Amino acid sequence: MNLAIDARDLTYAYGKEAVLKGVSFSVQNGDFFIIIGPNGSGKTTLMKVLAGIVNPVKGRLALLERPALSYTRKTLAKTIAFVPQAVPLDFPFTVAQIVLMGRAPHLGILGLEQKKDFDIARQAMAFTGVQHLADRRLDHLSGGERQCVFIARAICQQPQILLLDEPTASLDFAHQVRIMDLMEQLREENGVTLVMVSHDVNLAAMYGTRLLLLDRGRVAQLGPPAEVLRSQTLEPAYGCALWVDESPLGKFPRVMPIPLKFRKPGGYS
Repeated sequence: MNLAIDARDLTYAYGKEAVLKGVSFSVQNGDFFIIIGPNGSGKTTLMKVLAGIVNPVKGRLALLERPALSYTRKTLAKTIAFVPQAVPLDFPFTVAQIVLMGRAPHLGILGLEQKKDFDIARQAMAFTGVQHLADRRLDHLSGGERQCVFIARAICQQPQILLLDEPTASLDFAHQVRIMDLMEQLREENGVTLVMVSHDVNLAAMYGTRLLLLDRGRVAQLGPPAEVLRSQTLEPAYGCALWVDESPLGKFPRVMPIPLKFRKPGGYS
């Protein structure tokens, strides 16, 4: 089936509190797989399990049709790159230095970069449009620029699977679309499988090939955007009234919350 990720019955708990409760899904090679759901539904925890940061207390995870636990840390870092939601600001490094860190899994025993590593780092910066910032320090950049730098570092790892936890959070429209377009380009040109967490269901509808809706640690719905983004599916998960119709931009759903003042007696239309 050419599966990039195969998760079966993943369960994880913080102490006695279960955060993931028997989560099962698969991601095919080349998918743009987007995980959505309300706050506290377990999205970030699921990403940490996929990235190998934490191990599930129950269940099985396979990456590229091989058990995840069989990977060494170095081999895993060559296979998967992870861009977390909160990027640190206390890195006393330049953009070029941070991006070059993505080559660490590919370096030899002495850990010294070769010309090829510098070339790949330059290509990653050019791809994400941050090459002109190469000598700038991270804490001197805007939020959108910082996010692009850490995406460039992830690309520099040359992974087969790229995990992104809310890469567009708190960014303006221009930076949101730029990052999503970059991801789509990376998928189409390099064949990278993308797995992303997003609070923006409309961006998920536009870019996602398949969506996973998490609700209180369980899979509420899984499938193409048109199957997942339905009011009868989303409203119980998000706990609010939602209007879903077809986007004027194409044959994919558009989702809008319905404020109380717009709701009609006996329902809405």
